[in-house]
Amino acid sequence: MKKECCETKPSTIAIDGPAASGKSTIGAIVADRLAYVWLDTGIMYRAVACEALETGVSIDDEKAVTQLAEKLDVDVLPATVNDGRQFDVLINNKDRTWEIRSNEVNGSVSEVSVYPGVRVAMTELQRKIASKGDIVVLGRDIGTVVLPNADLKIYLDASIEVRAQRRLLEELARANQLDLQKTIEMLRHRDVIDSSREHAPLKAADDAILINTDNLTIDEVVDKILKIVQNWTKKEAN
Repeated sequence: MKKECCETKPSTIAIDGPAASGKSTIGAIVADRLAYVWLDTGIMYRAVACEALETGVSIDDEKAVTQLAEKLDVDVLPATVNDGRQFDVLINNKDRTWEIRSNEVNGSVSEVSVYPGVRVAMTELQRKIASKGDIVVLGRDIGTVVLPNADLKIYLDASIEVRAQRRLLEELARANQLDLQKTIEMLRHRDVIDSSREHAPLKAADDAILINTDNLTIDEVVDKILKIVQNWTKKEAN
C-alpha cells in the first residue's frame, strides 16, 4: 500500500471512543493508508476475559483475574484464515480470534477491564508496542492514560442507537442472534462501567479532536482523519 505523501507526520495516533463507535474498522483503514502498524487494545482485555471464562476463573475475583492477566501471552498477527477476520488473535499460542467476540466475552470484558492490576499489565504491554512509532493505537484510555503524549489524538463518538445498530449487524453477520433492544442495553451497560470506573475511565483527552460518526460513512470518517493528519503535518513542518 502506498504511503500518504508526507515528510513529517504524527508517529503515534491515539483513537479512543465507546464500544461500536467504529474504532477498529476505521483505525485499521487509517493505519493501512499511512502504512502504519495498528493495535486494538480492546483485544487484550477481551483476551483476559476469554481466558478467565475458559479456565473457570471467576470474573468477580479481581485478584485471580489480575494474576491471570499478568501471565497471559497475547499476540496479534496478520490473518491466516479467510473467514472475515482482520487479524489472528493468539492466546497462549492458541487461535482464539472469534472466541474473544462471543456474547459471553462481550458481557464480561468491561468488568475485567475495571481491575487496576489488569489495566497496569495491559498498559505496560501497549506502551512497549507503541514505543516503536508509526502506529495507530485504538482503545478507551489511549489518549488519556496509555499514551498521554501521543502526537495526535482522535475521539470517535456516536449515539447509542447508531452504535447498537452497527453492533447488531456485526453479530448477525457472525450468526450470533441478538435483537436491537438487547444490544442497546448491553452497550449502555458497557458505557456506564467504562465511563465510571475509577482507574482510567473512558473519556476524551482534553486535546483530542472529536468526531461524531452518526451521519458519516466509514470512508468519510477515514478521510476526515487523514485530512487531520495532513494538516498536522503542515503545521509541524512549518
